[in-house]
Amino acid sequence: MAKQGQHVVRNSSGGWAVKKAGASRATSVHATQADAIAAATKIAQNQKTEIYIHGRDGRIRERNSYGNDPHPPRG
Repeated sequence: MAKQGQHVVRNSSGGWAVKKAGASRATSVHATQADAIAAATKIAQNQKTEIYIHGRDGRIRERNSYGNDPHPPRG
């Protein structure tokens, strides 16, 4: 089974949550997006997965890989 990535998404209470891909419950909830990104980054580094940062509109605005990237950049 492939490892799942971590998503930083807007929470219903107005804060930001870190959710594992496919999970219905949040791993952690934070007051700011920066705090949620920091927590998701630690999890992604430990699990060697990706982090997906969603904007206020819910669309993915940034993505970082902390595992074995199948398409590393050249140079």
